[in-house]
Amino acid sequence: MMPGSRNISAQVPGSSYQALDLLCTLAAVLDASGAVQFANAALENALGLSRRVLEGSDLAVCFMEPTLLDKALCGARDNDFAALRFEASLRRSAAEALPVHVTVSVIEPVGHVLVELWPLEQQVRQDREERLREQAQAHKELIRNLAHEIKNPLGGIRGAAQLLQMDLILPELQEYAEVIVHEADRLQALVDRLLAPHRHPHHVSDVNVHEVCEHVRTLVLAEFPSGLGIVRDYDTSIPEFRGDRSQLIQAVLNIVQNAALALRERMAEGDAEIVLRTRVARQVTFGRQRYRLALELHVIDNGPGVPDAIKERIFYPLVSGRDGGSGLGLTLAQTFVQRHQGLIECDSQQGRTDFRILIPLP
Repeated sequence: MMPGSRNISAQVPGSSYQALDLLCTLAAVLDASGAVQFANAALENALGLSRRVLEGSDLAVCFMEPTLLDKALCGARDNDFAALRFEASLRRSAAEALPVHVTVSVIEPVGHVLVELWPLEQQVRQDREERLREQAQAHKELIRNLAHEIKNPLGGIRGAAQLLQMDLILPELQEYAEVIVHEADRLQALVDRLLAPHRHPHHVSDVNVHEVCEHVRTLVLAEFPSGLGIVRDYDTSIPEFRGDRSQLIQAVLNIVQNAALALRERMAEGDAEIVLRTRVARQVTFGRQRYRLALELHVIDNGPGVPDAIKERIFYPLVSGRDGGSGLGLTLAQTFVQRHQGLIECDSQQGRTDFRILIPLP
């Protein structure tokens, strides 16, 4: 039992508050003295303490400033408020303090107190994810409309250039017409890539993530046969899930190919490496929803890292960190993963870039 724990004379059965385990926020139910009657799974994970240890203990000792919660509980006992909000920091075993936003409210008629805590870093992350989703949706609509507007006149330009080429006699003039046709075809290919995610139907079947990884690994090693090592670090216990195999292969392939292209200099030195790592993440929150289990697929390379100038925009269409890049690979990857209710995150620095794909598991 934690320091400051108190005896409870009449404990409410924990089953009364089991529904709090469904929340992605941290939550605890306290009696009037501040002793924990129930702690949800999210709070257990955040503090690194089991429910058995937390129940019956004084929650205030988990705060960097215990008096903040003590004052709030005093106000609750005196009926000074219906709900009180403040910011604090939680102590965590073997980890840095966790900044949280705290809400304290009275549960009627039993007189218990509900304490809800929102990790500020989690809130920032959720806001960022929501912003990225909204931006991605806006970009998709913009690209789709723009591509259709370009496609029609582009066909007319190409057709007119071909007709003109047939009537021209001088070879140099025919060459100019050929340039127009060639550039029209290049733009047509770009437009087709922009529209690709909207044209592909979603074919759902059972997917084994390791079959996806092995397929991608084979393709990339065939393209880069020298100087590149692709390391497998698989959790083979990960179950199959329902998804579109071809779309997931394309998403992972785009990320791994980008990593390989960023490693060209290290390939020449013979120490270029990409790691494909699969894990099961438990009780994770993304897309403002909490999942009991999720696939966590990492693509890690030892390249130069994503340039600082584009770190916040790498999933935007037409943004590329290398010369000659179309800037569509990561955009398409994010789109395909989002179709599986997942998302892609990136953590990059010199010598290590980690793209993490998260997809809910059944």
